[in-house]
Amino acid sequence: MEGLLSLRTELTSECGNTYRVEKLLGAGGQGEVYDVSCGSNHYALKWYFKSSATETQKKILDKLIEKGSPTKNEDKDIFLWPIDLVYKAKGEPFGYIMELREKQYKGIVDLMKCRIQPSFLNLIKACYNLTKGYLKLHEQGYQYRDISFGNAFFDPDTGDVKICDNDNVTPNNAKEGGIKGTPRFMAPEIVRGEAKPSRNTDRFSLAVLLFYMLMVSHPLEGKEEAKIKCMDPAAMRKLYGTNPVFIYDPDNDTNRPKPGYHENAITFWKMYPQYIQDLFIQSFTVGLNTPAKRVTENQWLDALAKLMSGIVKCQTCRAEMFYDDIKGKTGHICWNCGQTVKMGSHMVIGKGKKAVHIPITSETKIFSHHINGDYDMETIVGEVVSNPNDPAKWGVRNKTSQNWTYKKADGTQIAVASGKAAGIAKNVSIDFGMVEGMFE
Repeated sequence: MEGLLSLRTELTSECGNTYRVEKLLGAGGQGEVYDVSCGSNHYALKWYFKSSATETQKKILDKLIEKGSPTKNEDKDIFLWPIDLVYKAKGEPFGYIMELREKQYKGIVDLMKCRIQPSFLNLIKACYNLTKGYLKLHEQGYQYRDISFGNAFFDPDTGDVKICDNDNVTPNNAKEGGIKGTPRFMAPEIVRGEAKPSRNTDRFSLAVLLFYMLMVSHPLEGKEEAKIKCMDPAAMRKLYGTNPVFIYDPDNDTNRPKPGYHENAITFWKMYPQYIQDLFIQSFTVGLNTPAKRVTENQWLDALAKLMSGIVKCQTCRAEMFYDDIKGKTGHICWNCGQTVKMGSHMVIGKGKKAVHIPITSETKIFSHHINGDYDMETIVGEVVSNPNDPAKWGVRNKTSQNWTYKKADGTQIAVASGKAAGIAKNVSIDFGMVEGMFE
């Protein structure tokens, strides 16, 4: 496969580095991507078509390189961010260098086409990590402009993510930048030509991406989409812009999924708890035409953390399920085998709608976010362990450097020091400092 650049061509960057073209990896609407080497290290080079190699694009890249990735100081930098500019000759097209995406990261299209089958846990982790990445980007004053299939990748075995094509990132509400988004992901006001990309349009695109990942379908493609014989620009403008209707709008059933045609939407929607459904309903009803009422990244993160924490396995077939507050301990039916799933002991952290139910198993972990609300679902602060003298008895070991307070049903309080475990029993609780967890 031949590209704009010949193999073994050597290019010099603004930083004085020399990169050699090794292999063409692919092409898109703006240019081509190559595997390039610099010494013993390999990187990715995005080389622009002449029409895309504008002075405006160069200025955007200069600013992005200068500021650096939004997650550059995190343990895992999830952005394949521009790090160097490369030229061939003055007045000619140019490109930029970024880290090379490792092979374990797969695209959302791989998920849609069943080429990968991640566990629910790793799928939810990927949704969580992508959302957290876009939150970090927005917190630094940026807008992404083009959240879609082609720019998000995840490791199906871990839930780790990578976000690429960051050369279109601009300050929120900036005038520069020509990318408006990807069809099917753009907010209705952009489809109608009434608005430009912004943080609020990013939030609409994020909701579409999350719906695709969790439901393996599009939130606006139901009966109305099935009627369309030719998906031409006029049809797309109506479906996604002038007359968008959520397939599960509680007040408008005109665009419900069509049986035999939208089976993914029909199957997966029923699997998720009401609090997840509610966020999608908000996103694609009031959020369709009222940008200020769209679901924020923090709302998604709270819900996705709760979803991850509430995964249980069917005792009959071992299929993964989600604890639903509304169903409680008695109303869960396995989506896979149809058997009633018994909900065992839980730790409930927090109260009301924000309560998180954490099933107690030998693999249960309590993360920093559960007790600190810091969106850190990596740092383990507590873990379920068995009593070495009586393996039938379990407890929660304190993995922090702070004391916890163990509260018995009779009111007795005992300090749980770092490294020590508190016994699991009904109607006892642990005061973590900022929140309390009750065993049920």
